[in-house]
Amino acid sequence: DLIHFSRQMHSLSKAGVPILSALAGLAASTRNTMMAKTVQAIRMSLESGRDLATALSEHPKVFSPVYVSMIRVGETSGNLDEVFIQLARYLERDKHTRQQIIAAVRYPTFVVVAVIIAVVAINILVIPVFAGMFSKYNAQLPLATRILLASSDFTLKQWPLLLLASVVSLFGLRYYLSSEAGRYKWDKWKLKLPLAGDIIYRGTLARFSRLFSMSIGAGVPLITALTVVAKALDNTYVEERILGMQTGIEHGESITRTATATGMFDALVLQMMAVGEETGALDTLLHEVALFYESEVEYDTERLSARIEPILTVMVGGIVL
Repeated sequence: DLIHFSRQMHSLSKAGVPILSALAGLAASTRNTMMAKTVQAIRMSLESGRDLATALSEHPKVFSPVYVSMIRVGETSGNLDEVFIQLARYLERDKHTRQQIIAAVRYPTFVVVAVIIAVVAINILVIPVFAGMFSKYNAQLPLATRILLASSDFTLKQWPLLLLASVVSLFGLRYYLSSEAGRYKWDKWKLKLPLAGDIIYRGTLARFSRLFSMSIGAGVPLITALTVVAKALDNTYVEERILGMQTGIEHGESITRTATATGMFDALVLQMMAVGEETGALDTLLHEVALFYESEVEYDTERLSARIEPILTVMVGGIVL
C-alpha cells in the first residue's frame, strides 16, 4: 500500500495535480481501510495549514522517519515528485529482500515445528503403549530404551509444570527482548548467527548505503542524515555505532575516518566512502555499494535453503536415532 501510495503521488505530482486533490483521489481509491483513513487524515492536516512532512509525521506507524525526512527535503527543494519515486523504488527493493528471506526460512521452520510435534506425540501417545508391554517381561532393557521410557513418564506426570515453564520462558524472552538491554544484545548477536548472520550484516550495510545515498543526494544535512538513517535500520547496535559517527564529524573528521572507528563497515564500503569524499560523489558511490550488497544478499538468500537442508537432515536423523 505504501509503495502504491508513493508511486501514485509521484505520478500525480509530476502531472501537476494539486496535492489536496491527489490525496482526495487516493483516499477514495485505496482498498486498505487503514491507509485510506491515514490519507484522509493527512489531507485534513494539510487543510489546517501543516506542510506535508509534518502531516506524515503524525502517523509514525505508517510513515518511517526516513520517509518523512525525505518528503521534507523534497518539499524544500521543489523535487517532491522525484523523492516519491525514489522512496517507491527503495520500498520495493526492501519488500523483495524480506520476501526472499521469508521464503528461504519457510521450509526449515516447517520441518522444525513438525519434528517438535512428532517428538511430543511420541512421548505422550506411542512410548506409553510400549512401556506397558515391556513391563510384562521383567527384563533388563537397553539404556536408550530406559531413557526414552523415563522421558515419556516424566512428560506424562509433569506436563502441567512443563507447559507452565514453556509459557513463562516464552513471555520472559519476549519481555527481555522488548527491553532496551535485551534488544541491544539480540541485535548485536544476530549479526553473528551461523548462516543467517552474514546475510543480515550485509543486508544492513546495503540498507545503510541505500538510505544514506538517497539522503545525501536529496540534500539532507550530513548529521541529520546519519540520525535518520541510523533509526531506520531496525538494529539498536548498528544505530549506536552510526550515531557515534556524528561526534567525529562535528569535530571536523572525515566520514571515512569516523566510519572506520565504528568497526561496522568492511573494506569495500570504506574504500568507496573515501573515493566519494575525494571526488564529491559520495551519494553515487554509496548507491553502487548498495547495488553490490543487494545482489550479494539476493544470491545468498537464494542459497540459504540449500545450506540449511544438510543441517536439518543431521538434526532429524539424530532425533530418530
